[in-house]
Amino acid sequence: MRRISTNIQHDDIQGALRRQESKVNNLNNQIASQRKIQNLRDDPLAAGHSVRYQSFLARLERFDRNAKTVSDQFKITEGYMNQSMQVLQRVRELAVTGANGTFTKDDLRNMATEVDELLKELVSNGNASGPDGTRLFSGTKSFTEPFESVLGDVDGAGNPMIMQVRYNGSVDPKSVEIDEGATIRTDQSGNRTFWAERQSLFSEVNATEYAVPADTSIQVDGIDVPLAAGDNVYAIISKINDSGAAVKAALDPVTNGLNLETTDARQLWLRDGEGGTVLSSLGLIREGQKPPYNVAPSVRVSGGSMFDAVIALRDSLLEGDQEAVGSRVLGAVDSAVSNLADRLAGIGARYERVQATMSRTENQVVNVTGAEAREGDLDFTQAITDLKMLEYTQQATLSTAGKLYSNTLLDYVK
Repeated sequence: MRRISTNIQHDDIQGALRRQESKVNNLNNQIASQRKIQNLRDDPLAAGHSVRYQSFLARLERFDRNAKTVSDQFKITEGYMNQSMQVLQRVRELAVTGANGTFTKDDLRNMATEVDELLKELVSNGNASGPDGTRLFSGTKSFTEPFESVLGDVDGAGNPMIMQVRYNGSVDPKSVEIDEGATIRTDQSGNRTFWAERQSLFSEVNATEYAVPADTSIQVDGIDVPLAAGDNVYAIISKINDSGAAVKAALDPVTNGLNLETTDARQLWLRDGEGGTVLSSLGLIREGQKPPYNVAPSVRVSGGSMFDAVIALRDSLLEGDQEAVGSRVLGAVDSAVSNLADRLAGIGARYERVQATMSRTENQVVNVTGAEAREGDLDFTQAITDLKMLEYTQQATLSTAGKLYSNTLLDYVK
């Protein structure tokens, strides 16, 4: 119930004017900021939706930047791999030419000189860096030179040549998130990209009586394989084969030793878990040393790298051994070409996936931006119309108040 007094007319007019001024001020703020939500209480539901949309947009922009970075990296990496493929094709041409039996030993030595230069080019490609200075083929060791050349004297050569190329990178996975809950691997391990043949390890230690002494694990090709106390060699073989690693384990029917073979061309990476000695007890690796060059001296190893194949070709040409060039060496070079083609196909497939993700992200950005604008952006046509109506109403109120208070001080001067 309102109390009737002499001030009621004045109070009502002043209250109406203050409400109108507040509405006009709020509309002006909305027009200045181009947002219809100035405070959460203006529209709590729309404000909640707008905040979630803005958060999702920020994530989409981060995913898009990640995808573009990965796409650029893939293009640069593919360029060096394509160049390496061209070098390998030239190496194969020289191998086929040197194996036909129509060239003299001097001719073969001249071919070996070109092969040696092509070998240096392959090592240079393997040690390539991206625009940001990171090594392309060193796995997760981004700033470590992946391939180290070991020089030495070679029969028939008048100067030191590359006798061995050692890998110093890693095989650990490196992934980048390119969409909500979706990642893509970006690492390129040199001991897979620049490998030629499947690698096999043959242990000569009898493993039939072996049992794991305590709960531990082993690392096979970068994948942890947990082992339980009491596991025998057959359980170890089963767990390795079921681990998802690109390695198959078997028991040698002659020596009863544990044999390991990769399922594609790559260097085998073996390591005992923290405090464990399973692989070293089985005679596969030397205890306390890091992979990949920790294979025990008694283990027979087969399957080499792309560099090993080119080095073998160069040495065979220097020796004039055409039979070796046309058989074992040419086969290794063909395997290197095949493996590099597979790796090129893999990186090309990942590049196409990134391109598809980028296209989808661009569409999502447009859709989410529209949804966020619908919740939070100001309708200018409606806002201007409302502002003009409020200004007209305010003017009418002031005009009415002026007529109600028409008396002035002069009316009281007598």
